[in-house]
Amino acid sequence: MVSESSKFLERKVEEASPLSRAKLMLEKGPKLLGRIMILLLILFIIILMLPWRQTIAGRGTVTALRPEDRAQTVQNQIGGRIEKWAVREGQEVKKGDTILVLSETNQSYFNPELTDRLDEQLNAKRGSEVAAEQKILATDAQIIALTNGLRIQLSAAENKVKQARNYLQIDSADLVAVRNFYETSKSRLVRYESGYKNGLFSLTDIETRRLKLQEDRAKVVAQENKLNNARQELLNSRIELDNIRAKYQQSLASAQGSRSSAVSDKAKVREEIAKLRNEMSNVDIRRGLYVVRAPQTGYVVKTLKAGIGENIKEGESVATLQPKSPLVAAEIYVDAMDVPLILDSSNVRLQFEGWPSVQFSGWPSVAVGTFAGKVSVIDRVSTGDKYRLLIRQDHPLPENDEPWPNQLRQGSGVYGRVILRSVPVWYEIWRKLNGFPPSLEKEPATAATNKK
Repeated sequence: MVSESSKFLERKVEEASPLSRAKLMLEKGPKLLGRIMILLLILFIIILMLPWRQTIAGRGTVTALRPEDRAQTVQNQIGGRIEKWAVREGQEVKKGDTILVLSETNQSYFNPELTDRLDEQLNAKRGSEVAAEQKILATDAQIIALTNGLRIQLSAAENKVKQARNYLQIDSADLVAVRNFYETSKSRLVRYESGYKNGLFSLTDIETRRLKLQEDRAKVVAQENKLNNARQELLNSRIELDNIRAKYQQSLASAQGSRSSAVSDKAKVREEIAKLRNEMSNVDIRRGLYVVRAPQTGYVVKTLKAGIGENIKEGESVATLQPKSPLVAAEIYVDAMDVPLILDSSNVRLQFEGWPSVQFSGWPSVAVGTFAGKVSVIDRVSTGDKYRLLIRQDHPLPENDEPWPNQLRQGSGVYGRVILRSVPVWYEIWRKLNGFPPSLEKEPATAATNKK
């Protein structure tokens, strides 16, 4: 009886308990919801006051900081025919190692004894140069001989002119004397004829004086002729002197013309010798270019020509070479609006494709799998609507940071964030809603100077 009553009471209590709990929940629900909302509000306010690190995001690829460390093509300097490949794709080569061997396709260089033939031509030209030099020396000797001969002939001709001038003076004086004698004879004849009329002189005396006068007249005529001959002799001597000078000038001009011709021949021979030497040097250098060599140590990424016997032109690319130990850098692109905020000393966090990482935009310090970098180059001109940044590895590395992976390959993707100043979360939300750019932690030196 007692057991049945106790079971009845338990059943009644179980039936009544859900109704009481529901009533209690209806009475306590608003208070609990209010407390939860207050806690959420406090938590939201706390989150708004937390520090947020502003960043500028950019995406790009891995490259090399120095131009010589980037992938390059290897060109052949001369045209030719492929005879042998000395490398395969992916093979490591050292500077100066053979990549490709060519054979000649230019018929001007087919002769294997071309150097010997050019050497023979050079020796012949040198002989012509020696002959021209000897001709110049002979012409100089001829000019010296002409000068000496002229000096002697001029001295003789000048002496002859002086002698003729002296003879002319003597003959002139003699003519004066003879004329004086003639005038005296005329006077005497006049006196004798007067004395003959007066009976002082005989006819014989008169005739003697007349004969004497005729003799003196003849002497005057002879002396005049002699004087004229002396004058002609002086004129002839002067003409001979002028002829000697003119002949010397003609001979000298001919000798100088021969010398100038010899000098011209020598200069022409020297020019031909220089051309031959240049051609010989070109032949030697060209034969050394039949082997295409690696310009630096690296890896043959890809061969751009194939097969044996294929003809290639001058300056064609035959292979792509990647330097062995490049100074790796990250090449990322950012918006033009954010470029003025980036400094040469700005820090960057990088995520490389192939390396697992977790990046928190506002809290880079808690990121996992990212690597530290520093801005090295900021382009002065845009590429499209973006500006390029080159990021180098930070040295020395920050604490608890690892160096960049050695397995990085140029061309692989990279995602970077340039670290700016720390601001509250509410400020960052307000900035994003208004479309404002991030804030600088410190102004660039040039901007601060202009501002002052």
